[in-house]
Formats: sequence, structure tokens, C-alpha cells
Amino acid sequence: MTGTFAGALTARRIDPTGLVGHARGEVELEGRVLVVKRIAVTYTGLEVADEDAEKVQRVLAVHADGCPVARSLRGSIEITTRLG
Repeated sequence: MTGTFAGALTARRIDPTGLVGHARGEVELEGRVLVVKRIAVTYTGLEVADEDAEKVQRVLAVHADGCPVARSLRGSIEITTRLG
């Protein structure tokens, strides 16, 4: 997802240098099996000019739709993203 986010930023002429994605999974026990139910991704290290802040928020809101991994997991694992 970080690569997709960085690519979408680059396409909008926003430099993603320094961007790091931190993912945290939450699991639940189903029977005797641990199953990943939620993944929370926090992006850090991105320095954004004030005039680009709105663009970054728009990209953040939709980039998972263009991510192959997020699309593959859709419906079975809840994924959230935020800037940290």
C-alpha cells in the first residue's frame, strides 16, 4: 500500500521521499485459528507543503482502491489508513 500511496503522490507532483508505512494487524481467534481481521496503516515521514495538504488527504482516502494487495483483501480484512 505504501508504494501505491507514494505512486499516487508522485503522479500529483508531491515528493514522497521519507514516506514510511507502519502496519499493525489485529487478530481474532476463530475456533483454534488466529485470523487477521483488521490492518491499520499509519504513514509517517511525509513532509507536505500547505498547498498540497488537501491533495494528500484526497489521495489517502482513495489510494487503497488502486492497491492490488488492498483490493485482494477487501471484504475479508478491514484496512484503515491515516497520516501520523
